[in-house]
Amino acid sequence: MSGQGRADHSDRTYDVVLFGATGFVGALTAEYLAAHAPERLRWAVAGRDAGKLERLRERLIALAPGAGDVAVLHANVADPASLRELALHARVLATTVGPYITYGHDLVAACADTGTDYVDLTGEPEFVDLTYVRHDVRARETGARLVHACGFDSIPHDLGVYFTVGQLPEGVPLRIDGFVSADATFSGGTFASALGQFARRRQMAEAARDRKRHEPRVVGRQAYATTGAPRFAKEVGAWALPLPTIDMRVVQRSARALERYGPDFRYREYAAVRHLPVAVGGAAAMGALFAAAQVPAARRRLTDRVRPGDGPDEARRARSRFSVRFVGEGGGRRVFTEVSGGDPGYGETAKMLAESALSLAFDDLPPTAGQVTTATAMGDALTARLREAGITFRVAATR
Repeated sequence: MSGQGRADHSDRTYDVVLFGATGFVGALTAEYLAAHAPERLRWAVAGRDAGKLERLRERLIALAPGAGDVAVLHANVADPASLRELALHARVLATTVGPYITYGHDLVAACADTGTDYVDLTGEPEFVDLTYVRHDVRARETGARLVHACGFDSIPHDLGVYFTVGQLPEGVPLRIDGFVSADATFSGGTFASALGQFARRRQMAEAARDRKRHEPRVVGRQAYATTGAPRFAKEVGAWALPLPTIDMRVVQRSARALERYGPDFRYREYAAVRHLPVAVGGAAAMGALFAAAQVPAARRRLTDRVRPGDGPDEARRARSRFSVRFVGEGGGRRVFTEVSGGDPGYGETAKMLAESALSLAFDDLPPTAGQVTTATAMGDALTARLREAGITFRVAATR
């Protein structure tokens, strides 16, 4: 159907199925859905451990009595048939099971093949590139929307740039810089994913090249995401360190897909650090972690120290905040915007994933299919949902 129409999946048993619901972020996502989902939502939690799922369900009912209707489903990443069965019963399937490069491929395949919308939390460029090459064409045929990076990677950045573009003139070259500040800690799953990426530089490069061979070229427009040099950024009053995350790739893909980003678009992203010694120390620590990830024994020792399923307690999460400030320029106009919220890695990430799934399930969205970004698939609707849920999108100043 090539994104021009969608199959009617209203007869499917569940609007949303959350896979990996007993993990750290999965449980937070389930709690958010239990507390905030519309009454008409038909949803289920899924995973491989029936006992843990039942205990989660009991906890959800204690938090929100209406959660008594949530179903419990069994599926295992080692059993592709169980994943296909899961996809066949869902309109939208959300997954927190990572590292995705290890555990995610069969679930994406099941969703692409059955026309089921898919959302995840991956920050792994290799996984995203591989799923594009393997499953984008099939997803376009079935009408499935495959939306990766629906957490702190990369919603504040993708929708923040989308919001900023909306404040700038149309039809002119645009330049946007993003500056990220966050006070948060890693969970075991996030830490394991980061180490895995550091150890797979060659595979990441190969996947990116393969994607480039398959991706159609944009005619008549340009969209770049580049790594800038370290500098003191007067516009935000902080040291700006290049931040080569998946966020830049996601923003670039949104810019290529949407003409509103103009004929010549460029995005750069930085970590914003107030004090130079902290910036230098952070860069050194990241270099040391990258070096350790290249040695299997050292990587195993690091992973053993912070195991998947572990994460910060509620008090620590309550103290955490994030801010992404954007400086956009084009057509003689300069605008300063900000996306900000609470704990980025867990509370807000769970909120973003849940609202992304609900948006795909219930909102009136543009006709898209295949591998798409949050800005392309859900843009204004998801921005409105996140604002309603307490995440700030604001214009700080214009010149």
